[in-house]
Order: sequence, then C-alpha cells, then structure tokens
Amino acid sequence: MNLSALFAPRSVAVIGVSAGNDRHPANVIFTKNLLRYPVRTYAVNVKGGSLDGEQVFPSVSAIPDSIDLAVIAVRAEYVPAVLAECIAAAVKSAIIISGGFAEAGHDELQDHLVRLAEGAAFPFVGPNCLGVYSPGVVDTFFLPTERMVQPAAGDVAVVSQSGGILVDLLVKFAREGVGISSAISIGNKAYIRELQLLEYLDADPRTGVMVFYVEGFGRNEGRAFVQRAAKCRKPVIVLKAGKTSEGSAAVSSHTASLAGDYQVFASVLAQHGIIEARNELELVSYCEALSCYPHTVIKGRVGIISGSGGHGAMAVDSCVAAGLFVPRFTEAVQQSLRDSLSENIRTIASVVNPVDLTGSAVENDFIAAVDAFCEITDIDSILLLLLPYLPGISSDLGARLSKVYRRHGKPLVAYVPHIEKYRMLIDGFELNRVPVASSIESAVLMTHVLRRCRLC
Repeated sequence: MNLSALFAPRSVAVIGVSAGNDRHPANVIFTKNLLRYPVRTYAVNVKGGSLDGEQVFPSVSAIPDSIDLAVIAVRAEYVPAVLAECIAAAVKSAIIISGGFAEAGHDELQDHLVRLAEGAAFPFVGPNCLGVYSPGVVDTFFLPTERMVQPAAGDVAVVSQSGGILVDLLVKFAREGVGISSAISIGNKAYIRELQLLEYLDADPRTGVMVFYVEGFGRNEGRAFVQRAAKCRKPVIVLKAGKTSEGSAAVSSHTASLAGDYQVFASVLAQHGIIEARNELELVSYCEALSCYPHTVIKGRVGIISGSGGHGAMAVDSCVAAGLFVPRFTEAVQQSLRDSLSENIRTIASVVNPVDLTGSAVENDFIAAVDAFCEITDIDSILLLLLPYLPGISSDLGARLSKVYRRHGKPLVAYVPHIEKYRMLIDGFELNRVPVASSIESAVLMTHVLRRCRLC
C-alpha cells in the first residue's frame, strides 16, 4: 500500500468546513494549509458557497483536480458516506479527524470504515486523531497556528496514538533543537497502524530515527511490530503507556486499545534490540543523540570534561547509575593532558577523569582537552559540561569544538544551559550535528543510548 500521498500530498480536500465557525477543526486545517503550505487546498461542504474568498465545493468529486489527501472532519455518522465518496472519486488517501467511533463504544461504525477501506485498498489514518504534520509540506492538526510550537525540519519521525502527547513532544523537540521529518497522530488506528507506518518510515529517505508512542496493540500485532522493527536499519524508539493496571484502564478508555502486559512487552523490546524510552525526558534525549549519531555504538567508557568540579561529580554519579563507566586515567595520560593545558591552569586543573579545568580555563583549554580525549583509547565517548558564563570562553566555542569532533569522529555530547543568551554557543554544536543537552541528566542519557543502540 502506497502511503506517500498521506505524507507528501500535492493536493488536499478538507471536508466539513463551516460557514459560521472559523474555529471549526476543518476551518483551521483549511486555512493554515491554504495560507502557509505549498499544497493545493480545497474546501468541501455539502452546502457549497465560499469561505474567505475561496470556493467551497459541495463534494470532493466536484473538485476539478485530482486529490491526494482528504481530511475528513464531519460528524461520525456521516463519515462512512464521505469515505465511500472519496474512494469513488479516486482520492488517494484520507485522514479522519472525527471522533465518536470505537473510543466511544461505536465499534460497528468504525468497522464499517475498515471494510470500505479494505475493499478498495484505500489508506486512511484515524479516526479520532490529528493526522499528519510534515514541516514545509502539510499540516492536518486542527490546532491554530499561533498556538502551535513546531520543530524545525529534521530526520526524526514520531508516530503517536495520542494527539495530546504528540503535540507535547513537539514542544519539547522544538525547545531541545530536535528536528522532525513527520509527526503522525493515528488515534484509534482503525486501518493504518504502527506496522504499516514502520515499513513506510524505514524506507523514507527523510527519516533517520523512528519514534512510536504506543498505548496498545491488537492480538499478535505487538509481536509483528517488534519483529519488523528488529529488521530496521534505522533506530526505533518506543515509549509505552499503560505500564500499570490503572494506566491500562486509562488507555482502554482513551483509544479503545488493549494495553497488554507491559513487562512482557518491555522484555521483548530489549531482546530484539529496540530502544525503550521510559519517559519523555529519555525519549527526547535519545532522539537528539540518535539523530546525530544513528550508526554509532559505544562500549560506554566516558571521558568527562568540565569547568566545574561539582558538575563533573554529578555527571559521574549519573553515568554510574546508567551503567556507564568513567575510567580513571593513567599517570601517563594525566601528564599528557596537563601538558596540553595553558600555564595558568596547568597546576590547578584536575585531570584524573572527570577533568576539571576550573573556572580559570580559557577557550583553548577546552579545545586542547577535547583534542586529547579523542586520542585516549580508554574512552569511547566524550561528555562535555560547558558553563557558558566562564569568562575565558566565547560563543564560538561550540563551533570550534565541533571541528575537533569532526576531525576525529569520537562521539561528543555537550551540556549547555538552554536559554536564549547562549543560543549562538548551542547553535555552534547543533549545526555541526553534535547533540546539546539542557541538563546533565539528559547529557548522560544521550551518551547512554549510544551504548544501547544495536549496530545498524
């Protein structure tokens, strides 16, 4: 089944626009795509008329253009007839925004949609969903543009049963500088489900990392998903809801999914080398690290550089708790490190690992230390805790350190407080594909996932 029309449509029909309610979901979707995206956008309402100077067509079949994607936002009882009309009009795909199906106890109504789609091999996402957001391509989320926080274009694709969780993740991705290729809200996932999306995204050249927020699977569906994910050449990250009996009950009432036994599912993920994020912090950290280092696998021997002994000590504790190793450097390595530093800190810096360059360090000290770490065979990754308020460094340090990484290739993860004042410093790393964490804990998670990521 070809899903390209869902993610890269050239034409969209928004069915269900209102003549009197500008905040109707269909109106929001129509307006934002008409004004802000390159896709040809048409409005549909059985009454016809006009909307903001644009013609409203009485049916999708009346549109004088071939339609790649229909976005359906009408009352649940009308959806089967609209879907049947889309199939008859040779529309290539659909997103059903409307709710009121299995999640509300109307299983037969949802089953009717599936029968229609199966009979025509017609792909649709939903119902009870937000649909698809592809930066610069299309946005079927019925959220007003002024309230949306949208990450930049990147290579992380996110599939979520929950629209709310998905939007929340996009906010966190934007804050942490994680770019996305697409965000897909599948709601009740009546027809197109995780497995089909996994197969599509694995072949999608715009996607490098795949994320799935999962609430539940149908019978044997989880097994098929895990088996297929294990074959992917791209990292697959799963965040599972319904870990407890109470959470499972909440899942069932949300999208009519069966949450299943979480412990069994988590064990199967681990056995097949699929990355599980236990919470949103892990998920965002893993996405940023794997977006930069999708094929990097380390043994977990970390070298830590900081301008603050306290930051180094906290990082060691976090590394050990995560199962990473912080080996103490030999006397010969320590002496070589000390010799590379400037005279003003050579006698006061601690070089045992973690390396504390102290608050008196200048820019070239950090560069010398990272350069030296790249040659130390006892470590396979570098954790850099950068305090941008130190007087001896500039906003160019991120870019300069990234050049050292690019020359050697040993993975580097940086910690820099994420506030606008330090944006130039952060950009210096991110533009060179070096992940930058907003906390020490997140930096350690970024390093940790490089150990967990199986060789692709």
